Order: sequence, then C-alpha cells, then structure tokens
Amino acid sequence: MEGEGGMVRRKHRALEKERFREENCYTNSGLEQRNTEESCLRLFEKAERASEELGDTLPVLNRAKTIGFVRRGLSELSQGYECLDASRPWLVYWLLHSLELLGEELTEEEKGQIVGFLQRCQDPSGGFAGGPGQVAHLAPTYAAVNALCILGTKQALESIDRQAMAAWMDRLRQEDGAFMMHIDGELDIRGVYCALSVARLTNIYSEQLFKGTEQWLVRCQSYEGGFGGVPGMEAHGGYSFCGLAALMLMRKERLCNLETLALWAANRQMRLEGGFQGRTNKLVDGCYSFWQGGIFPLLHKMLSESPDPSVVASLPQHWLFDQGALQEYLLICCQDQRGGLLDKPGKSRDFYHTCYTLSGLALAQIFVSPGLLNTSVLGHPSNLVEPTHPVYNIGLESATNAARFFDRLQVPSL
Repeated sequence: MEGEGGMVRRKHRALEKERFREENCYTNSGLEQRNTEESCLRLFEKAERASEELGDTLPVLNRAKTIGFVRRGLSELSQGYECLDASRPWLVYWLLHSLELLGEELTEEEKGQIVGFLQRCQDPSGGFAGGPGQVAHLAPTYAAVNALCILGTKQALESIDRQAMAAWMDRLRQEDGAFMMHIDGELDIRGVYCALSVARLTNIYSEQLFKGTEQWLVRCQSYEGGFGGVPGMEAHGGYSFCGLAALMLMRKERLCNLETLALWAANRQMRLEGGFQGRTNKLVDGCYSFWQGGIFPLLHKMLSESPDPSVVASLPQHWLFDQGALQEYLLICCQDQRGGLLDKPGKSRDFYHTCYTLSGLALAQIFVSPGLLNTSVLGHPSNLVEPTHPVYNIGLESATNAARFFDRLQVPSL
C-alpha cells in the first residue's frame, strides 16, 4: 500500500513470517515478545483492512486530540503524576516539545507563567532543581533549559543564570572527566550529555570545563557497540544516544567505534513491530524511536564528513533504518484513541512517551543531508510534524533562536 506521503506500508501476511522463533528455548521474555508481536499484528491487520474498505489514506495522526491531551497537562495533572514531583521541569519540557512538534502555539501569558515557574526551580548557586526548593540536578537542568529555549522569549532566555551554571557544573566535574548528577550524587553518561547539551546551548562550554570528558565517554562504549551508563555496563539505547551526542557536542565523535555502534543500533529495530528496543533481548518501546532513532542522523553526519570519498558516495538518501516501519509502529500501535501516545499496545498514554514517540516520528519523516531534504510521510500528508534537532531534541527553529541569542554573549570564566 502506498499513501499520499509516498511510503509503502508492509503487508500483514509478510509480517506474520517475522514472528519470534523460540528454537526450543522457552523463556518468560520469549513469551512477552510473542504476546507483544500478536498485539501489533492485530493492529496492523485492522489498519490494513480499514484502508482497503474505506479507501482512505491511513494511518492518521490524531493531532487534535493529542494537542488537547498535552494542553491539559499544562494546567492540571492527575494523581498518577505525583511520583514525578522531583521531575517537574521534565514534565514542562515534554509538554512544550510535544506541542512544538505538533505545531501548536502558546499565548504570551502562558509562556510568561511557565518561565515564572522554571525560575522558581533555579538554584541561586547554579542549575535547576526538580521543583522549587529542591536540590539542583543535571537532569532537570537539561529539561528546564530545553523548555526555556522552546519558549524562546527574551524573558525565558535571560532567566538562565549562565555564570552560576558554569560554576555549578565545574563543581560537578570529576578528575576523570565524568560528571555527578548533583553535588555528592551518582554519575553516569546522562550527566555528561545533559551538561554538554546545556553548555553548548547557552554558550558556557569551555575546554577547561570538560577536560578529559571525551576519554571517559569513549570508555563507556561496550563490546556490543553501544554505550553503557558507565564504563563496563551493558549497551543501552538512551545511554548510547547520550554518549554519541556528547562526543559530537565536543567535536570528538570520531574517537568512538563508528562501525560497531552503527551495527548495534541498526539491530535494535524490531523486524515485525518496526519500532526500536532499548537493549538486546528486550521488548519494543515507543520512546526508543528517539533514543535509538536519534543515533542515525548523528551517524549519517559523521559518515557524510568521512575523508574517504567512497564512503560519502555510497551513503543512501535516507537514514540507516527503516523509516516507514517505524512510522507504522508509532501511528498504528502507539496512539491512544483519546489522544496521546504510548510505549506499546496495552500500555497507558503518558507525557513522556507522547514527547519521545513524536520526536521519533519527526526523525522518521524527515531526512536531512548536506544539500538535501527528503520528507517521507506514511499516511495522510497532514501526519507531518515539525522537525526536531537530533542532538538537543528541541525544534530546529528553537535551537537556532537560542544559538543566535547566546552566541553573542561571552563565555563565563571559571
């Protein structure tokens, strides 16, 4: 089947042949895999029949209801979100990024209220906390800075205390180049990525602040090809994105093993479901459409800048994964009919998965290479969402606006 967007949908009977094979080794994880595949197959078959019977261009992104679901989160949250009291800037970021991907604008009053809340989360000593009065932490700092850059107003961008931020990050840095998530806290590769993303976006990056960090990052790449949370850990989708993106932010990406990383990442796309798993022998999950899918634009950029002309010439005009299959999974298997998106069939919708499935959808729809932009949309052309920056995961316009504002400012001294 080919929709108006020019993408061919996989046939249900062909997908049936891709079922998981136990090979006489029956395990609980194998049972979960089979159950997930059956859930997806039922939805794929239903979508195929609907398209044939209605003669319509399916699947369709439930944009209006998803916007309504996300907008409600800006003003009220259900009791289920009480456990995220220390992640409130994350909630703000997930909501704002979802809305910008869907092309939904906020009023100036709404923007001002959000800036005011995030200012109350900023620690006078530097960084942002998970909520007012809490301890500054690199994860909500990344979320808060991304949210303020999405808002993009003068008030939003000027609210970031860059001098205090740089001094605070310097206290988090370890001798080997790693970063604690907060003072006297744990350290892993997420902290390094969050620190580098914030530093580059707000123009507080310096070689002194990140001395030795690239060597610590390289040590996190595992024998599988992906990156673990710390040296010696199992490769994981979120950590792998953080590792590669962090190296790219330092302009040191060629220190990692590109070949094994590309092979590991490509093998995380599930043959039947079309979405990505986070680790070997795990189930598909909608959020990894960005955490794994986001690796491929970065890989493509590295390959397109290869000193070997034959490598550049052999690059395809699409990402090195099946973009159509990922869109099938997200639009057919991950949409809640009430609005919002989810992990996999049978799971509940939430703001985290709505944000990262939409981010993955943006990557799967839009291919960008030097001098080339290809848009491939499964289903109706109205399914097209706004492009996202593959390193920061905010809108391209938001990232450009932030760079224009901060790059004219002097880098704070330590």
